[in-house]
Amino acid sequence: MQADNFEEYDDPKGYDSENEMYKEDIPFLMKWAAKTDGIIIDLACGTGRVTIPLANKGYKLIGVDIHKGMLAEAKRKAENLHLPIEWIEQDCTNLHLNIKSNLIYTVGNSFQHFLSNKEQDGLLESVNRHLKLGGIFIFGTRFPSVEELLQPSTEEYWKTYIDKETKNTVDVYTISDYDPLAQVQHYITIRREKNIEGLMIGEKKTNIRLRYVFPREMERLLSAHGFEIVSVYQDWNKTPITAKSTEMVYVCKKTGDLSC
Repeated sequence: MQADNFEEYDDPKGYDSENEMYKEDIPFLMKWAAKTDGIIIDLACGTGRVTIPLANKGYKLIGVDIHKGMLAEAKRKAENLHLPIEWIEQDCTNLHLNIKSNLIYTVGNSFQHFLSNKEQDGLLESVNRHLKLGGIFIFGTRFPSVEELLQPSTEEYWKTYIDKETKNTVDVYTISDYDPLAQVQHYITIRREKNIEGLMIGEKKTNIRLRYVFPREMERLLSAHGFEIVSVYQDWNKTPITAKSTEMVYVCKKTGDLSC
């Protein structure tokens, strides 16, 4: 992952305020965890949004992230829970954990943070290296639909959330620009904070780049790195994928080791 693409994550507590209510992926992963023996690896774990609920159910987790601040917040949230989590600061494209797992996952559309072919290769090589034969790799990524890629370059309203510390309302807007040669969407995210009277008291802008992968391209990419696609859905409720999907959820099985 590129170190200049982390602005969205430099405020871990703000990130949690905006995203902690998203729980759709947790029941799905719980079902796979129940079928799994041994340690589960959460790649790009962030502040532990999924890591901590799984560990609360008694599963042994390793949470890996490259962002020191996000990982520190994850540790803080888990420190009084006495959970079986090992937090590790590493680059997921060059992972060295000295273990093999039966289940590795990365959620929150983290797959899109690996912008280049080299980074995608590094991630999938790392996952293959740390999965046992027949082990499962689960991840989600946004579907590269026309509506997703060709968003207006003007400021567009996205969503509203409540900051959990200030209790103020935050309205979120985005400006996007898609580069079809790189298959990368450039986003400017604008957050406007309003107090209880509805007056704007602050504005913050961040930049992020996200890589998009098309379904047929993903099939080739996964196959080349020793994975068989077991299932692909348009959401975490196992809804079949269609041309109008907004998300792709992949369940993959390791079918072989990669040659050196």
